[in-house]
Amino acid sequence: MTSKQLSNGILRAVVIILGALSLIWFFYKIQSVLAYIAIAAVVSLIARPIIRFLKNKLKFKNTLAVITTMFLFIGLLIGLVSMFIPLIQKQGENLSLLNSQQFKNNIQTTINHLNDYFLERNINIFEQLKSLDLASQLNQLPNIFNSVVGAFGTITIGLLSVLFISFFLMKDQRLLKKGLRVVVPNNSEARFAKSFSTIKDLLSRYFIGLIFQITILFIIYTIVLSSFGIQNAIVIAILAATLNLIPFIGPLIGGILMLFLTMTSNIGQDFQTVILPTTIYVMLGYLFAQLIDNFASQPIIFSKSVKSHPLEIFLAIIIFGLLFGILGMVVAVPTYTAIKVILKEFLADNKIVKSLTKDI
Repeated sequence: MTSKQLSNGILRAVVIILGALSLIWFFYKIQSVLAYIAIAAVVSLIARPIIRFLKNKLKFKNTLAVITTMFLFIGLLIGLVSMFIPLIQKQGENLSLLNSQQFKNNIQTTINHLNDYFLERNINIFEQLKSLDLASQLNQLPNIFNSVVGAFGTITIGLLSVLFISFFLMKDQRLLKKGLRVVVPNNSEARFAKSFSTIKDLLSRYFIGLIFQITILFIIYTIVLSSFGIQNAIVIAILAATLNLIPFIGPLIGGILMLFLTMTSNIGQDFQTVILPTTIYVMLGYLFAQLIDNFASQPIIFSKSVKSHPLEIFLAIIIFGLLFGILGMVVAVPTYTAIKVILKEFLADNKIVKSLTKDI
């Protein structure tokens, strides 16, 4: 190898490395746009059965079916937001600066009840809570409020972007496929088209299955909360059910949220006769719902929609969680499903791939 060839090789390697780093930097800078596209793709997959029903059964034109579906989604979103307003107002009354002293007194009363309850049983774990400077903690609320207001603008832009992208993805369901085919070699386009169609069908069924899963949890939570007279039971049930979409961590956060809101709904009541029994019963109902979800709903959804064994899904969620954190856990199932379909199409003769994808 001559010095000229060596220098050309080094130069080519440097250019490739710089190009790769530039591409990574570019994707990092537009990560929000990529997130909008990903969310819009999920929305379009969920909308597919609705659009198909409107076109095939009600004989809607494609554009009219898409517009009708968009209005259904927007109406559902507005309805959900309007349902959260009473809960936010109720909690805002407790957390606002105008009522900070009342809120501090209520919390302190609850802490005193807890402390007395455990002191009767010779447990002093709440002794330190009496010395907490709650006022100094409440002084941080204005900063939190400013952060929330600042985030509202970002959320609004993101929501409008997702709706805009979703409309065109639903209107032309081949748009995303065309975009991805640009980076696929010509000799692999046929296989890619087949894989993309399979992935789209499986993920569409999966996301619809998730809606059924959330609905089941929502119904159980609503029944439990309403049975014990918890205020805004429907809104709390929606929050807790939606958090269940985050594997492992979501149910824990939902449980803590339901625990907190159940106790704050009864602030001012006697701790031993009202707050503690009500909270215990509500949490038992929450545990019952989780058992149904873990041992009935999820296995059925995974086996019927993405055609994967629950153990496969569990391991995929754990691995993606270790690699990419909470976001990895959320996208683990659809990503794993897509990988399986692609492997089946391009490595169909591999023994391991054949074993994993025999039901697809």
